[in-house]
Amino acid sequence: MLVQYYAAIVESALTFAISAWCNSATSRDEGRLQRIVESVAKVIGCRLPPLYDPGPRDVHLSTIERNPRSEVMGEKSVAFTVAVPDGYKERDRGNWGSKAEFILTVMGAIIGPGNVWRFPYLCYRNGGGVFFIPYFLFMCTCGIPLFFLETALGQYTGQGGITCWRKICPLFQGMGYASHFIIAFGATSYIIIIAWAFFYLFMSFSSELPWATCGNYWNTDSCVDFSSHHNLTPALKQNSTLPVVEFWQRRVLNISAGIEEVGSVRWELALCLLLAWVLCYFCVWKGIKSTGKAAFFTATFPYVMLFALLIRGVTLPGARDGIMFYLYPDISRLSDPQVWMDAGTQIFFSYAIGLSFLTSLGSYNTFNNDCYKDCFYLCLLNSATSIVAGFAIFSVLGFMTYEQGVNIAEVAESGPGLAFIVYPRAVAMMPMPQVWAACFFIMIILLGLDSQFVGIECLMTSLVDLFPKYLSQGYRRELVLLAFCGVTCVLGLALVTEGGIYMLQLLDHHVCSGTTLILLSFCQSVSIAWVYGVDRFYGNITDMIGYRPHPLMKYCWTYVTPTICVGTFIFSIVKYSPLRFSNTYVYPLWANILGWFIASVSLSIIPLFVLVKILQGKGTLRERFIALCQPVENHPAEWKCPSSLNGTEMKPLHRVDGLPEPNPQE
Repeated sequence: MLVQYYAAIVESALTFAISAWCNSATSRDEGRLQRIVESVAKVIGCRLPPLYDPGPRDVHLSTIERNPRSEVMGEKSVAFTVAVPDGYKERDRGNWGSKAEFILTVMGAIIGPGNVWRFPYLCYRNGGGVFFIPYFLFMCTCGIPLFFLETALGQYTGQGGITCWRKICPLFQGMGYASHFIIAFGATSYIIIIAWAFFYLFMSFSSELPWATCGNYWNTDSCVDFSSHHNLTPALKQNSTLPVVEFWQRRVLNISAGIEEVGSVRWELALCLLLAWVLCYFCVWKGIKSTGKAAFFTATFPYVMLFALLIRGVTLPGARDGIMFYLYPDISRLSDPQVWMDAGTQIFFSYAIGLSFLTSLGSYNTFNNDCYKDCFYLCLLNSATSIVAGFAIFSVLGFMTYEQGVNIAEVAESGPGLAFIVYPRAVAMMPMPQVWAACFFIMIILLGLDSQFVGIECLMTSLVDLFPKYLSQGYRRELVLLAFCGVTCVLGLALVTEGGIYMLQLLDHHVCSGTTLILLSFCQSVSIAWVYGVDRFYGNITDMIGYRPHPLMKYCWTYVTPTICVGTFIFSIVKYSPLRFSNTYVYPLWANILGWFIASVSLSIIPLFVLVKILQGKGTLRERFIALCQPVENHPAEWKCPSSLNGTEMKPLHRVDGLPEPNPQE
């Protein structure tokens, strides 16, 4: 009798729950169905199957099994078959093994070498502490809202950076392809920095740092070690070069006269490049299972190195003067539009906005994960890391000016110049310089490595979502990943030639710059707020996390963020100047045209995709446009039961003695 009683409850309660979900306009998403069924199952002691995801349009049969504890009580186990509504399949993309894996992987994606070598310099150059005003303003109006938008989009759709737009707004699916085109270019160029850092790291394990003295085979007659020659005349200083500069230009790069002179491949750098790609491959080859585990080390150990360098830096003589240069406020700089431009581009660049990183990583979250709080804390951590890195860098620069008596304005640089010239020069003046050099370059390698392999993981996620039946079988995903890494490694050889650094800067300035990210962010805001509907998206987020986020997010997506993106883009066009290398070499016209052409290729995918989709549509032009602006039925916002399933029924998988047959009429 007890078995009959349980079976009757299961049949009536779950039939009612699923039927109510199918026919109710207010309970049509996965989260609500799951909560209804979980509540019933908790009462009757059932074990539920995995959470369902939108999938191919077919009727999927699943089983709900009795709790094993009923077997101990001597009861017979009853299993039922449930007709699940159209559009469900079991989740097979995988999920993060824990919340920590998601947090640490996103940390690795957004916190990179730019936090160490770009933000401190921008802060110093743009008025010190005053720079925090436009920086935090952009963070609140653009950074956090867009960061949250991309993460929530991925978590809600459960899809990567391309197919998520197919679910939400098919007209703008070209944004996904454009961002992944940029990721591919970025993967080819960004990893060169890791190869340089590996080369410096290997050189650090020598009895004497090779960039600390003159007299090496790569040095010229004009090389002068200022640390041992304090009484040099200004004319001699102007006509001499530092050993660290000659090591960088003549030993590491053997740099040519310009982009026109490609030169030969630097095979030592090529081997370092191969090592970096091998590490990236094995961090990504098993998908998020390996990426999440690797992030436990690559995202946390740089903080150990950073705090070690910070403690060492602030205890050096002259550190106070360096920190004052870093933070001393200059109120008059707020009237300079360039300060605001630098603050905006730094936010877009350091938060990895527009690259679909966050969408792909968020797609592996569980449906009800509180991504709102996660995004808020991750953005604060990113900015806090940049600020703390400024103290670590400028305390060491202050020590260097104290030792040599030079103005800090003469040594403060941004980008690779800070990482591979200024900081190695300062480290060479410390006690036990090999230890601190190794710590610094290990930090640079890990900061760059996790950003690199997260980008590759996002690219592979989108490919698997585009071709799930093909790439999910056997080792096809691993082979495609191997082919991608091999091709990009070969293409990267052009960037480790004697003229490779010119091409690297060209790609970084045009293809992976703030301008392209700003345009992609503008398209994202417009598509979600004005096409898909900001209120609808807000409702979707509420269904996921269980409460409504702050209304500021909605107003930023709708008005503030698009306006700021347009204003920043116009300003960058008005203030455009030809690209220079080290403020001395001006790129030829053909090189600038090539850079803009590559950048326009990625951005042109968006309007071209719109045009192609409209031409392929049916009906009038207006009907085609409206149809492409509507979300497809096969995602959580539009899940509905077909009419054939409105009479959902459940049947036992096998006959149980004494259990009455279900009546289809009831």
